[in-house]
Amino acid sequence: MKQIRSNWKFIHFLWLLLALAPFFPEPHLFGKVRWILGGAHGMELLDWFDFFFHGVPAVLFLRILILKILDKFQKTTASQ
Repeated sequence: MKQIRSNWKFIHFLWLLLALAPFFPEPHLFGKVRWILGGAHGMELLDWFDFFFHGVPAVLFLRILILKILDKFQKTTASQ
């Protein structure tokens, strides 16, 4: 299980597939974020679940990206 969480290519694929689908006319996650920023009026429980379902791969991808950047930064500062 740890291998799947640390495999950034797999998480990137999930992010592209879930966060940005459907690609046209607008990515689904972007529409949900715009709805929430507009006050989330009329959002029901299913809409919130949908937002988290589409948003989790994006959060996982950002987590992996930040951890990789921090790891490179720590290796750079440790070698100096």
